[in-house]
Amino acid sequence: MKRRAWLTLGAVVLGGGGLASYAIASPSAEGAADGQAKRPAKVYDLTLENTATGKRELARTETKQFSLLGVSWTGATKDLDGTAQVRTRSTDTGAWTAWQDLETNVDPVEDPEERAGARGASEPLWVGPSDGVQAQVVHEDGSTSSGLPKGLEVNLVDPGVVTPAEQKAEPAAFVADASPSATVTTTASPTTTATPTATPSATPTAPPSTVPEPPITTRAGWGADESISKDPSEYNPDVKAVFVHHTDGSNDYSCADSAAIVRGIYEYHVKTNGWNDIGYNFLVDKCGTIFEGRKGGVDLPVLGAHTYGWNRESTGIAVLGNYTTAEASGAVLTSVARIAAWKLGQYGADPAGTVQLTAGATQPNYAGTKFTAGTAYSFNRISAHRDGYLTECPGGALYAQLPAIRTQAAGPVQDLKTGTVTGAGKSGSTYYTKGAVTVNWSTSTPTSLISKFDLLVDGKVVATTAGTATSAETTLAAGSHKVTVRATHQSGRTTTTAALAFVADTTAPTFTTAPKLTLRTGTVSTTAVPVTLGWKATDAQALKSVDLLTPATATLGLTATTSSRTAKPGSASVWSMRATDYAGNTRTSSPSFTPLILQETSATKTGTWTSRSSTSYLGGKSYSSGSKNASLTWTFTGRSASWVVSRASTSGQAYVYVDGVKAATVDLKSATTSYRQAIWTKSWSASAKHTVKVVVVGTSGRPTITMDGLVYIK
Repeated sequence: MKRRAWLTLGAVVLGGGGLASYAIASPSAEGAADGQAKRPAKVYDLTLENTATGKRELARTETKQFSLLGVSWTGATKDLDGTAQVRTRSTDTGAWTAWQDLETNVDPVEDPEERAGARGASEPLWVGPSDGVQAQVVHEDGSTSSGLPKGLEVNLVDPGVVTPAEQKAEPAAFVADASPSATVTTTASPTTTATPTATPSATPTAPPSTVPEPPITTRAGWGADESISKDPSEYNPDVKAVFVHHTDGSNDYSCADSAAIVRGIYEYHVKTNGWNDIGYNFLVDKCGTIFEGRKGGVDLPVLGAHTYGWNRESTGIAVLGNYTTAEASGAVLTSVARIAAWKLGQYGADPAGTVQLTAGATQPNYAGTKFTAGTAYSFNRISAHRDGYLTECPGGALYAQLPAIRTQAAGPVQDLKTGTVTGAGKSGSTYYTKGAVTVNWSTSTPTSLISKFDLLVDGKVVATTAGTATSAETTLAAGSHKVTVRATHQSGRTTTTAALAFVADTTAPTFTTAPKLTLRTGTVSTTAVPVTLGWKATDAQALKSVDLLTPATATLGLTATTSSRTAKPGSASVWSMRATDYAGNTRTSSPSFTPLILQETSATKTGTWTSRSSTSYLGGKSYSSGSKNASLTWTFTGRSASWVVSRASTSGQAYVYVDGVKAATVDLKSATTSYRQAIWTKSWSASAKHTVKVVVVGTSGRPTITMDGLVYIK
């Protein structure tokens, strides 16, 4: 109903020192306080006045709280050939916004003669809690208002604070014009009572869909006042296509306010546009929450008012916000895809396909295609508002995302690929395991659109997981296998990864040559003897590593069979080695070796030898001789031996005999002087008793040799 409120005049200071009149509402009859106290939704209408400049405007006007507004005019079929702009004042900061354009290129009502009082109107704009407004409408020629439609108003919507499904309206004075004698009409929702449910014009049944229904916030959930939608719902025969929209306005809203935004759009469509209900069948906020739009049953083909000329064969989904330049979030795309797939799935339609729709009006679309009423045209099953009508909706950015929505809705699962595999080692392109493995995977398709994953071994399903899973476990029998992951989209379409090659193996590697220690040339000390560690490790499938564990740690090469090390003389040390294959099987070998130093004093001497003392010698002493055929002989039981000497530019030569047989002639001469040098070595396959005899050659001009002992491995 209409209510009137008398106003008092005041003034506000504008930038630059100017004054503008404003209107203050008389004390409210509304009992609920501002803030979060429960209050009903209301729509209030303020008339725009003619000005000397030819535009229609509303001066800055102080109001009670509202959060959404638009501009409307008399005549639902008339266009507003001009620009409509508004400014609002925030209740939180008291600051006025910049001028904001309203979208006035909107779809006309399809049956205006059936909707008495229907008005032409801009798209509603969500501005958040506000308590002041200024508006102006300028004809496209910029100089006259004669071409503007009559009855121009600014319509302010307070979505109220409601308990879902428990809304009550309380009429109240709200805003007024600046003229003392003027009155302003406000509309308020009648008190909600137990209004009987409207009987639909048909009694359709909801066919089952090929995909699950997504979670949807019901009309009761967002607080729809069902008393203001008085006529019964109308139904289409089916849903052939889905048209995607945006509601325009700001993207800065909080998702906690989404229900209020939907409530505000509903009030605007009913009380300002003069429609029976909200125009969209579904709405989606930027967080992906889905809201039921027009009443009549989300699972039924309810006739909406969203895409002029095409409503009778489609359903409409509106995304809250403006997506002209800003892309919609992944949550939005997924939710739109889920609704579209569910509604189309009720009628066996492929969301990625096309369909012939019959035009209900003669008109062009945004791309310039001209439609003739009664003629069939091809549309994508998931299309945009602009595909059917001359509008930029749903914005260029969201329009560019429609292919992704179609793909999500239709399937199959995209970018499915296997990731890491635990319980197995990879060599080349093959995984090796003892048996138990966990295969991980990833996909770019949201999990809410995936029915399940299957893990297949040699083409047979061995594990099935939910669509939210990212891995599965299985135990492979010994031998070679091919493993794949198959994803099933909610549409039933499947995609399968490339096969992974596996070998299940429980046989440990072997040391075909057990670790052994032999002496090598180099500098000898009482704490470190140069040695060579030798081994050979193999595996029936794939050797991964060979490691030295004690007396030091080292990772040794797969193709290597020797490693130069040092060993501490005088005590036994365990040389432990581990061979590991890619399946994780291991073999360890841990022999013990004892390097011993035999000083020159322990040798059997023949001929003349001179004892020398220096810290450079092993044990501080050595023997020197220049006498031809002088000799030192050591006897020991072991498997490797090295002869230790001092070297200089004047050093001579010596013969080395092993077990009575001449083994080598060794020249000790060196350009640099060095001490404790293992200059000659000999190793045997097994430990045994041996004799090493060193004989002075008596080299001409440099006959002297200096010996520092013998090292052997016990």
